[in-house]
Amino acid sequence: MHSVAADYPGDLLEAREPPCLSLYQPTSRRHPENVQDPIRFRNLVRTIERSLQQSYPIGDARSLLEPFQALADDHDFWNTTHDGLAVLGAAGFFRVYRLDRPVGELANVADSFHTKPLMRIVQSADRYQVLSLDRQKIKLFEGNRDALEEVDLAAGVPRTIGEALGEELSESHQTVASYGMGAGGSAMHHGHGAKSDEMDSDTERFFRAVDRSVLEHHSRRTRLPLLLAALPEHHALFQRVSHNPFLMQTGVDIDPGSQTIDALRERAWQVVEPQYLARLADLVEDFGNANSKDLGSDDPAPVAKAAVAGQIATLLIEADRQIPGRIDIASGAVKADELSKASVDDVLDDLGEIVLRAGGQLVIVPTEQMPTSTGVAAIYRY
Repeated sequence: MHSVAADYPGDLLEAREPPCLSLYQPTSRRHPENVQDPIRFRNLVRTIERSLQQSYPIGDARSLLEPFQALADDHDFWNTTHDGLAVLGAAGFFRVYRLDRPVGELANVADSFHTKPLMRIVQSADRYQVLSLDRQKIKLFEGNRDALEEVDLAAGVPRTIGEALGEELSESHQTVASYGMGAGGSAMHHGHGAKSDEMDSDTERFFRAVDRSVLEHHSRRTRLPLLLAALPEHHALFQRVSHNPFLMQTGVDIDPGSQTIDALRERAWQVVEPQYLARLADLVEDFGNANSKDLGSDDPAPVAKAAVAGQIATLLIEADRQIPGRIDIASGAVKADELSKASVDDVLDDLGEIVLRAGGQLVIVPTEQMPTSTGVAAIYRY
């Protein structure tokens, strides 16, 4: 199964030969509700098929639909659904994503994938990362208010103190490792005096190595707030040695090995939510200031022209709004149309992709926090 965080924006914004098929639907994790999921999926596939038949040869449509139909018949897959489903297909490309938040039904054929529901997962202002840390090992998670998933650590990030220090690991710490782990996943320490000092030195060097590598390989790339989940005695040390500007000053005081991932998400969101609301407020204020100086707009037509010219620094898009139509990639002209037609997508979806490709910042905003009634708010570079 593919990961949205790993594929977006790279693979999913790559230009592909049309048509591009996008299917979204809510799903259920439990029986008997999930019995209806494959039925709804087949209905959406039939909608895509009818749309394909408007503009493409039957042979092309058949080859594009084959992986969708194979997925419809995969009984094991439908027994392990989450809260939502995204399926994207084009010539030589097929991706399936189980989603941890519901999505609205959509069956779309266009010149590019419809990715706004995935943008909402990756580009929402409520995204954050959690560094789970103890003396022996680390894990990294990424999520939002609804879901938290473990991140595959980059090759340069040490997963354990042994990986970080190698032969420099003190004999005292190796002895701790040989004793194994105590209740709740914490190491049982038996060092005293000089041995305890050696272990403290190992821990500090381990924390420094973790901080450097997480900053280099993860935080600088994602620029997400980083929340530390650790025992109280480890917070002060990690905060002291850290040079990560994305590390939040407030963390979660827990034994991370004793928490379920859902419990960790609940505790993390309690800390992250005030920062999330403050960030949204800052973005809304920045837009208001820019708009008052003619350095911003909430009108999709001039925003589209600014987007194709690479003039947008920050774009806010309303999460649940759609504007069916097309953007002329050369002129930025917007042409309204019907979403059911082949080659027609959501203008807001296309705007987000254009801004991301030009190096701008994209933020998906809940309806209740959106500062405009048009579904879009742009801050220009100049």
